[in-house]
Amino acid sequence: MRFDAAVLRSYEERFAVEEVILDGGPAAGEILVRIAGCGMCRTDLAVRRSAGRSPLPAVLGHEGAGVVVETGGPDTGLSVGDHVVLSYDSCGRCRSCLAAAPAYCDSFASLNLFGGRAQGAARFTDAAGGALAPRWFGQSAFAEYAVVPARNAVRVDPSLPVELLGPLGCGFLTGAGAVLHSFGAGPGDTVVVLGAGAVGLAAVMAAGAAGAVTVAVDRHPARLALAERFHAVPLYAGPAGLPDRIRRLTDGGARYALDTTGSAALINDALRALRPTGLLGLVARLHTALPIEPGALDRGRRISHLCEGDAVPGLLIPRLLALWRAGLFPFDRLIRTYPLACVNEAEQDCDAGRVVKPVLIPEPTGGRR
Repeated sequence: MRFDAAVLRSYEERFAVEEVILDGGPAAGEILVRIAGCGMCRTDLAVRRSAGRSPLPAVLGHEGAGVVVETGGPDTGLSVGDHVVLSYDSCGRCRSCLAAAPAYCDSFASLNLFGGRAQGAARFTDAAGGALAPRWFGQSAFAEYAVVPARNAVRVDPSLPVELLGPLGCGFLTGAGAVLHSFGAGPGDTVVVLGAGAVGLAAVMAAGAAGAVTVAVDRHPARLALAERFHAVPLYAGPAGLPDRIRRLTDGGARYALDTTGSAALINDALRALRPTGLLGLVARLHTALPIEPGALDRGRRISHLCEGDAVPGLLIPRLLALWRAGLFPFDRLIRTYPLACVNEAEQDCDAGRVVKPVLIPEPTGGRR
């Protein structure tokens, strides 16, 4: 099967939209999905900064959503015509997976980031026959079609705008999951969100839906204005005294804080702004050492790295869609769509902060056998 995909051939080059070949159909436990839309996540773009770790050339994209067009047998639990949101891959067999914590799967890195390939998976090549890296996050959804394990596909109501739902599988899942699942925030709790990007704003919306008092911290006025529209108290990150300002806004200290920036300075500010027994969750990958200032973890304060919002996608995605329908999680207001052919423009806008969440829409060709 031949179809178009955005291929990244080197860590420095732009994406190239070109014809790729899928040799074979879905194996047992897999599905073939016609992609209706795929969100662009910072993790996709971070491949450029992790040169040598993620294999190239590759088709990236791990916030896909679309329609099942073929299944690898009756054991998938899905049928042709089902609308699905795709999320990260997991083995389904290790201790973490069996304990309903698939984001901490023993094989998470190899399956999602570093080239793991399921035995019997279809071969993915370019038009000249050159091999492309195995499925990124089990998807490689910057494309018209994707073969994915059925376990990381979540069936959704076909009346929903499936082309916009892909970010619920990662970015929005991470922010909302941190608040609703990792923190379990509820009415009367105080939540501070550092960084009002896609993950941070999803956390802001989720905290509002949970009835928590929310403070959003950022340096960009437009992002703070967005957070305020989602009922957060906006707080500019500089120049100094951030912990004191947060404590004044949260009646002596926040119960929860979520850092989406990876900034060591902001992380220490967040720790100092917590009330006793408060919890700070980290979702950004740290690229430097994190010195913790003396006393920052006194009086029961805790810090934890959260992967994928600690969420089980099959449980949280339907919950987020129910909140969206109730007007409590308006994630669609963060999205700007781009044709797949404009993938490089979407990346530039994302890097420059001109868009919160780009979503790439493949132009349907129906594939070519």
